[in-house]
Amino acid sequence: MISKDTIEKVFETARVEEVIGDFVQLKRAGSNLKGLSPFVNEKSPSFMVSPVKQIWKDFSSGKGGNAVTFLMEHEHFTYPEAIKYLANKYNIEVEETVQTDEDVAQANEKESMYLVSEFAQKYFHHSLLETDEGKAIGLSYFKERGFTSDTIKKFGLGYSPETWDAFTKEALGKGYKLEYLDKTGLSIVKEDKQFDRFKGRVMFPIQSMSGRVLGFGGRILTNDKKAAKYLNSPESDIYHKSKVLYGIFHAKQAIAKLNNCYLVEGYTDVIQMHQAGIENVVASSGTALTPDQIRLINRLTPNITVLFDGDAAGLRASIRGIDLILEAGMNVKVCTFPDGDDPDSFARKTSHDDLLLYFEENAKDFIQFKASLLMQEANNDPIKKADLIRDMVVSISKIPDRIKREVYIKECSRIMDISEDVLFNTLAQLIKKELSEVSKQFKEEQKAFEVVKNDNTQPTTKVDIQYELEHKIIQILLLYGDKEVAFEDTILTQNNEGEMIEVKEQNSHKVFQRIYLSLQEDEVELANPVFKAIYNHLISYFNENEVFELDKYLMQLPEDLAQEVTTILMNEEREVLHNWEVQQIFVKQKDATIGQYVTETIITLRWYLVNNIIEDLKNTISNEVTSDNSETLEMVMAYLNLTHIFSKNLGRVLSRYH
Repeated sequence: MISKDTIEKVFETARVEEVIGDFVQLKRAGSNLKGLSPFVNEKSPSFMVSPVKQIWKDFSSGKGGNAVTFLMEHEHFTYPEAIKYLANKYNIEVEETVQTDEDVAQANEKESMYLVSEFAQKYFHHSLLETDEGKAIGLSYFKERGFTSDTIKKFGLGYSPETWDAFTKEALGKGYKLEYLDKTGLSIVKEDKQFDRFKGRVMFPIQSMSGRVLGFGGRILTNDKKAAKYLNSPESDIYHKSKVLYGIFHAKQAIAKLNNCYLVEGYTDVIQMHQAGIENVVASSGTALTPDQIRLINRLTPNITVLFDGDAAGLRASIRGIDLILEAGMNVKVCTFPDGDDPDSFARKTSHDDLLLYFEENAKDFIQFKASLLMQEANNDPIKKADLIRDMVVSISKIPDRIKREVYIKECSRIMDISEDVLFNTLAQLIKKELSEVSKQFKEEQKAFEVVKNDNTQPTTKVDIQYELEHKIIQILLLYGDKEVAFEDTILTQNNEGEMIEVKEQNSHKVFQRIYLSLQEDEVELANPVFKAIYNHLISYFNENEVFELDKYLMQLPEDLAQEVTTILMNEEREVLHNWEVQQIFVKQKDATIGQYVTETIITLRWYLVNNIIEDLKNTISNEVTSDNSETLEMVMAYLNLTHIFSKNLGRVLSRYH
């Protein structure tokens, strides 16, 4: 376990704006920083960071907290992983006890998959550099590609031996479970046989933005026509191809610093560009560009330069997906290489300065590039030209900025030799149709949130709502805090038609971690001083001990807190809350699962506190009649949107508390 001293040093040293700045592009907004949500796809920034308070808030998803909770939410780290990540970032030595075999066995499933992936990366890298087969086959290939030893080490490149089960045997011998070798796709398991997926391939580790190994790409070196040239890890709990960009870990700082991202197609394109000194480059790994990948880049910069080789057929197919970039409000340029060249080959024979000069002279605005390309295809065919013009206007309609749309319409009019009025009319029709669909959806959502009040229902008993909810949280921690249970989360994903939809997903968490994250989302501190003291003590205890033993825990508590804990536990069977539903407090009791019970308790407390914030903001507006209240009104609307999210998550409409 990590020592208290280390945890305290991390919290004292880590700056929330620096930590989040590695993942999200932030801009100054008064005393705060603002950026696009890293959790949902949005065009207007609703993600706020307060350097003064050292907290963050995402009004789109409702999430929030400090630097540690950001890493837990964004990178799906456990609490200890987040502490270790920050300790490494700020060069803080981590003091901890040695993990036993039992501790390792208790690691959750995702962590086990990360661990086996990291072991695999080290194994393949060692095989490349230290074995005769690896040197003769894998290392020779990389040297032929012009990769230096430093480059090979930087990207953790490797080699998987030609033997059918060399890696699988080694991993099993080191104590890694076959279950996780199978789930990560590193091994293929068929009945009583298991063998290596990447046998006889050079290996490219695929890392997350924080540097964790998610999966692998393997290139075959033989001329076997039956085998795929490149083979990727299959989809898993830790690897989702559509949400990953190869090279993002090594490129993120350069992208943010230079305010531009070069987008290429393959692994070797990225590596060769890095070796040439161009580090702000990532690859889509041969897949069609997805909204999740675009959002990864958009967190760091609004500017993308797409690098294409001279293959015209591939070019036409690739540019279709770039409308998604325009729709995200980003600025897109396109640069093509001479015939026969791709980013890999061109970077290999071109100096750093000449590369930059080539990009500067040959990168064209995407709209201009697409218009020129389509007009070449039309080849004076009036019907085809009409279709291509419509295609161009569809692309322009994706751009959210009105001024940019008008500039591009004028440019297209010039390139395509067609009247601006015709183009503007076509654009207006497309936008009108889209606005109509958005308006219809908004009205349906508002209807779902209409508050239905029953004026005849009056509370019969005055209840201190916040006290009872905080009491219930302490009770849950004492009864279930160390248990790992299933929680239902709502995530945004893309369906086959490219629409963003909400999907329910079951995830396992320790109850105390779930409560800690949830309270941090709205900077919630328990108001009752006794509950607050017990809560802080409990969270520290759970983080330092794998198992919760009540007798040992009570021995560590001061007498007054120990008495209160005993009372709370003894009252567990009693009806603590009266007339909750009358006061719009919905917490399931005996008929609910632990996950439901925890979620509804937390959401209800957050809803209650957010409503109090709204009332305070409204009072501020009424008391400052002469001042500009636009920023306060914006905050009120943002918090009202949060109450809508709470209602959806609870599956019922909540009325305002009075």
